[in-house]
Amino acid sequence: MVRAVCQPLIVVSIMSFVMATPCGAQRPLPAQEDVATLDGIIAAYYDVVSGPAGAPCDVERDRSLHDPNARAIIAGVDSEGRPHIRNLTLSEYHDGCREPRSRGFYEREIHRVTHRFGSVAHVWSTYEWAERPGGPVGGRGINSIHMYHDGTRWWIVDWIFDNERDDNPIPAEFLP
Repeated sequence: MVRAVCQPLIVVSIMSFVMATPCGAQRPLPAQEDVATLDGIIAAYYDVVSGPAGAPCDVERDRSLHDPNARAIIAGVDSEGRPHIRNLTLSEYHDGCREPRSRGFYEREIHRVTHRFGSVAHVWSTYEWAERPGGPVGGRGINSIHMYHDGTRWWIVDWIFDNERDDNPIPAEFLP
């Protein structure tokens, strides 16, 4: 009699613990329209970083686009004009995205060059950004994005970008 009463309580206790335990390795499920096509994943890639002042980036949606071992690489120049990069894990990149934006930031693709072979794709995605949709352009640059298709969906493996500067104009082949 005791055993029959205790078994359901044990099962309920275990289920409660399992459901309340965070699963750090678990990946958020992506929206199918975000990962089914190259167009979809690129649109989502820009959408997750864009938004009004006071709103953070959509980190969970961004995680759903990326391979668990994805890298984010930020290129630029130091104060003396020497090139450098910051090579980050996706989690390290997201650490800087969780706080609400101090100003609006809307990044959009203005041109794309895609090279694909089998399940691998490389996208050169030229972008511009503004502080509000349709507002004056604050800057431009190019994202170099590597992706793979696992037979079901696209995954972003890594990306690197550099901003346009006076000494680093965007080449004509990457402009509309």
